Amino acid sequence: MLNLIKDLFLDTGHLNKDGIRIHNEKDLAEMRRACKLAADTLDMIGNHVEPGVTTEKLNTLCHEYMLDNGSTPATLGYRGFPKSCCISINHVVCHGIPSTKRLKENDILNIDVTCILDGWFGDSSRMYVAGQATKKASRLIRVTHDALMRGISVVKPGNTFGDIGEAIQQYVESKKMSVVRDFCGHGVGTTFHSAPNVLHFGKKNTGAVLQTGMFFTIEPMVNLGRPETKILADNWTAVTKDKSLSAQFEHTVAVTTEGVEVLTLSPMDKFFPSSKIS
Repeated sequence: MLNLIKDLFLDTGHLNKDGIRIHNEKDLAEMRRACKLAADTLDMIGNHVEPGVTTEKLNTLCHEYMLDNGSTPATLGYRGFPKSCCISINHVVCHGIPSTKRLKENDILNIDVTCILDGWFGDSSRMYVAGQATKKASRLIRVTHDALMRGISVVKPGNTFGDIGEAIQQYVESKKMSVVRDFCGHGVGTTFHSAPNVLHFGKKNTGAVLQTGMFFTIEPMVNLGRPETKILADNWTAVTKDKSLSAQFEHTVAVTTEGVEVLTLSPMDKFFPSSKIS
């Protein structure tokens, strides 16, 4: 059970010795709003994920929802990315580009959205299933979700980023799956990506020390096969080299004086697709 501590920030707003932004209580209030909108967007889109729908349609729905709620999609135009969300299907690890491709029965997909609301970036992703997941896909999705939650459970002042990576890596590898090394979580706030890099593998008591006021994402990518990835010709889409299935879940979190606050919790308790899992 996560210790969700609210309203326990120090009144600070500076870079620490590791170049990581330390935020204050006012910043936290702004981040809560942006992150809730990201979670609301992902709650909304789940009702539209079904066999036959195109990923372009899902992208349009996310785009319109963000605009209708006073935000803009951070990914649209970011370093040339052409769409308002990333949709990664089956063996696509991350950064899948929405297209006219139609979902098929048993497809699993990650939808990743980032909303810019009043200058603050709310970032989250979760897994969805078109129809019902196969047994092996169900197991992958469950392990990936639980790995994220294990990483979050060690977030508190005084622990290290290595503690997060170790908690995720040890759990995933105990289930005979692999953690992707080529991508990581990141600091977030009034910029899309900032220090630190949040690795999903590592050793306990290594890396920067967690401090009250840090905002960052934890977003492990887990493969049924080997961890290696490759980038396709579009220069965005990352896939597993061995074509094994891949899954990802992402939360944005804040470090508080006594623990962690998960900022992107699903308001409708839909973060995990339990009704689609066998």
